[in-house]
Amino acid sequence: MKISKTIKDRSYAVYGLGLSGNSAFKFLKKKKIKKIITWDDKKNKNDKKKFILFKKALDEVDYIVISPGINIKKTKFKLKLSKNKKKIITDLDLFYMQEIRIKSIVITGTNGKSTACKLIQHIFKTNGTDAQLGGNIGEPILGLNIKRKSVVIIEASSFQLAYTKFIKPNFAAILNINIDHLDWHETITNYKNSKFKIFSKQDSSDIALLNNKKLIDTFNKKKYSSKLKIVKKDILSSIIRKKITNNYLISEPNLENLLFAYQISKIFKIKTKVFLKAVNNFKGLPHRHEVFLKRNKVTFINDSKATSFDSTKHALKNNKNIFWIFGGLPKIRDKFNLQGVSSNIIKSFIIGKKTTYFKNQVVKKIKYKISHNLKNAIKDVFKELSSNKNNLATVLFSPASASYDQFNNFVDRGNQFKKIIKDYAKKFL
Repeated sequence: MKISKTIKDRSYAVYGLGLSGNSAFKFLKKKKIKKIITWDDKKNKNDKKKFILFKKALDEVDYIVISPGINIKKTKFKLKLSKNKKKIITDLDLFYMQEIRIKSIVITGTNGKSTACKLIQHIFKTNGTDAQLGGNIGEPILGLNIKRKSVVIIEASSFQLAYTKFIKPNFAAILNINIDHLDWHETITNYKNSKFKIFSKQDSSDIALLNNKKLIDTFNKKKYSSKLKIVKKDILSSIIRKKITNNYLISEPNLENLLFAYQISKIFKIKTKVFLKAVNNFKGLPHRHEVFLKRNKVTFINDSKATSFDSTKHALKNNKNIFWIFGGLPKIRDKFNLQGVSSNIIKSFIIGKKTTYFKNQVVKKIKYKISHNLKNAIKDVFKELSSNKNNLATVLFSPASASYDQFNNFVDRGNQFKKIIKDYAKKFL
């Protein structure tokens, strides 16, 4: 890859030294950039001298590389960052500021993007194609080992896209958009606009993929230059559907991912038999409707990644006889609509520090108990199971909320659930 002068002859401030920020710093060092200054709110918080130097540098540098999740309105540099907003870019921009000739696919959306990206990568690998996956999932995009014939698949979060300026994928898809992250974006319009940035730099040789009428209308209204391919539900013929034996992918939560993956496989002229082989041996990602244990007519599902009710409703709709554990930090303007799913729920168990909020969402709609924490909830569930012997049951951990009140993240939350369940199952099932 030839380095563009727009990278090489510039100066940079890197704000945030987590995975993506650190990879951006290493990338710039490797390209022998002469002026790079860094700041991390945790690592440098007591360094007053560096704080002053970094604050001053924000006015002087050409680009400010900001890490995903940093809200410029809520930092100690907010005035400087607001003043220099035009300079702010992300690691995704550094990737596209290179003169790259490889094919890139960018996937975004509120729900399902990690599974979609992983599935698409798996299909390419099954086809013998080197497919590198990065961005919001796994390795930062600048840390990938990209070869000349690689296909790069990027999961892009709304946080990354909010500040991006140069992203230009050959293929770009928005899976869906629902209300989320309003604590960060403030309005649904801001959130939606961040997602649509994946199309803004595309030209007539690039392809946009959408499946939702409202999103398609927005795309047409904005008059983007790329070719629009509409991913229709009937893209999978009945013959192909009958040959898909992976129930995980043909269930409602993942059918959308499957359709987008199939459309991309056809664009890349991957044979149907290769596609079928890939999808039938594809294993879902952890913490996303993960059926990790079945014992004595009881199915245990870890759906810890469900951080809003919109994410949880698919699990509630697609299972029966549910003992539902949920709760945590509620999302702004998130509403629980249990119509059509309440009959699937035997009883619910509320955890977290906002139990009153969640109780008000379900009271008079379904049976509930306030368990306060995960261990208590699981103990309460097993009491119910002991009186529910010889009946089919599903224990569903789908929190419909963020995890940070009692856990480090959704991964920590899901792993704790699985560990406690397995310990109890050995004793009581």
